[in-house]
Amino acid sequence: MIAKGAALANHLPPMRRFARALTGSQTAADGYVGAALEAVAREGALADGFQEDDDALRVRLYRNLVSAWSPDQAQVPPPAPGAADHVQASDSSLRALSPLARAAFLLRAVEGFDIESTGAVLQCSVRRAKQLLDQAGQELTAALQTDVLIIEDEVVISMDLEALMEDLGHRVTHVARTRREAVAAFSEHRPGLVLADIRLADGSSGVDAVNEIIGESEVPVVFITGYAEQLGRDGHPEDAFVITKPFRSNDVAAVVGQALFFNVRAHPGATRGVPDRTQ
Repeated sequence: MIAKGAALANHLPPMRRFARALTGSQTAADGYVGAALEAVAREGALADGFQEDDDALRVRLYRNLVSAWSPDQAQVPPPAPGAADHVQASDSSLRALSPLARAAFLLRAVEGFDIESTGAVLQCSVRRAKQLLDQAGQELTAALQTDVLIIEDEVVISMDLEALMEDLGHRVTHVARTRREAVAAFSEHRPGLVLADIRLADGSSGVDAVNEIIGESEVPVVFITGYAEQLGRDGHPEDAFVITKPFRSNDVAAVVGQALFFNVRAHPGATRGVPDRTQ
């Protein structure tokens, strides 16, 4: 349990961050945060001496914030003049998302709500929350189209991934079957995304290939593998995304969208999912 003062102090900064990303304006964001707090106060949840489970209070606060926001009319405004390139690119990708899909994506991928709590905040079923997340992934990856390197030695799987990436608007520059081939292909084409398996055709490691690649450039990486448990032993990059085989196309689209979005947010030189090539 947590008392009201500590609860508000803990939740205000992330709520302001979430609302800023949702609306594109800190002024508008703070208005929605204020409305959420007022709604909780009217419910009596912030009375002196009142204590509430912190997770339950967090869901209540975000639910009231989303309720105050109007998804039917909401659009993220353009970034302020003079905003940094990575801010403009990040906001541009969020503007490409349908309002409720944007909210679901931010709740799950940025704020760390589990799928049940995401549904509770949006006042929808878990199934609907999953549909919104799938939609967000597809819309994000379409907004952040880039060149893709696939590191995969199984022909059928590599063909499926290549077709999926192209359907999403990306361009596959190369499909590599070994570590050496992957590193050479990356150096030649400098793609903006890498999809990698772990075990490759000649016994080499996709993890070793990726570690060598990211030594050259800040490129987002998604591991697609049937040996996810091996990643912890092989020293894979901590910020890489992981999808286990067999995979759903919607899962790949959603994770690729997240990987590209967070790369744009983290690296000022990365625009439209393409890493800075001047380094």
